[in-house]
This record gives sequence, structure tokens and C-alpha cells, in this order.
Amino acid sequence: MSITDWPQAERPREKLLARGSEALSDAELLAIFLRTGTRGKSAVDLAREVLQRFGGLRGLLTAGEAEFCAVAGLGQAKYVQLQAVMALAQRHLGETLERDSGLHSPEDTKRYLQSRLRDLPHEVFACLFLDSQHRVIRYEELFRGTLNGASVHPREVVKKTLAHNAAALIFAHNHPSGIAEPSQADRHLTRRLVEALELVEVRVLDHIVVGDGECVAFSERGWL
Repeated sequence: MSITDWPQAERPREKLLARGSEALSDAELLAIFLRTGTRGKSAVDLAREVLQRFGGLRGLLTAGEAEFCAVAGLGQAKYVQLQAVMALAQRHLGETLERDSGLHSPEDTKRYLQSRLRDLPHEVFACLFLDSQHRVIRYEELFRGTLNGASVHPREVVKKTLAHNAAALIFAHNHPSGIAEPSQADRHLTRRLVEALELVEVRVLDHIVVGDGECVAFSERGWL
């Protein structure tokens, strides 16, 4: 049965308009994005099959182009659209950290850093450069490594900080293993960076380690 033949209150689009997105399942939300199904399958049926195939939304959203396009009913056009939607969502999170307002919400910061770092297959060390009012000047990935870690050079961090005329920093890096617990090496590196930046009178406000669905902030552990 086509979705157009469903009772109006059960159609995903109408349901979202009447009750909000929270009332829809993952499959119903995905069906709105897909718009159409395939022969003999409604958009919701197709969405359920896709989610089952990829093991849920996260698997779908992180799938490569070839894997995504291999599914009947998807294809390159939908892959491009989905990448655009994800980029828009990421930029929306980034706008909460814009220069026109101070950085007042640790949770917003964590969500933004998670969106940038969580699903990367390699380790990345990144930085939020802040002005004296803790407004974001720039987010930048400074070093990339492998599953075994990234080589972070304090001198390069200081050079970037001075180039951006930053007054404070928030560091972040991901653990591709999914476990957010900081290692002794992470703590040692942070101490080295804090000491180097103190020489140029720049504060390190936090170092956030991003895992699979969780973050650990050094500031919350009392390590800064």
C-alpha cells in the first residue's frame, strides 16, 4: 500500500507537522528524506530495510558512497543529498559557537566536537581558538595520526595560536577505539601544551577526548 493511501495521521510528513519530529521513528524520518520507495515497497518499508542493512542510523550516515549506492532505491543523488544534510547539521552546531556570542555552554562545545571527530577512522588533534571573551575565532584540525595516536608538536600549536591572535584554547582529540578515557600520554601531552602556552600568556580552558557516544573533559576531572 502506498503511503498516500494511509490514514493522514499516520503519514510521516503529516505526522511530523502535527506532532513534531520527536513523534517519528528513525524509519519514518528517513522515509521523509527518501521521499519514494521502490516497486512493492513504500518509502517507510525501504527505510526500515536500509536501517536494518546498515545497523541503524549511524551505520547509514557513515557509509561510503559505493556501499550506499549499492542499495536498490538509494543511489548517488540521495548519497549527495545525505552528505549535504549532514554538513548542514554540523554547521548548525558550529553556529552556536560563533564569535558573536561567548562560549558559555560546555554541552554545546562537546556536541560540536563530537560531530566533527567521533566517526573518524584515524586520530585527529583539533583546537578551538578563542578570543579574550571566549568567542570562537576558528576550529582547526592541527594533527592527524593513526589508530595508535597523533604526533602533536607544542611549537606548532603555539605558532598557530599566535597567528590567530587567540587568548584561550580548547583542545580536542578522538579515540577511534571508541573509549573516551584519557590515557597517561594524553595527560602528559596536555601538561606540555599548557606549559608552552603559558609562556605566551594563553590559557588552555579544556581538553576534550571524544569517544563513541561519550566525551571526557579534562576540566571536569580537575586536571586543568
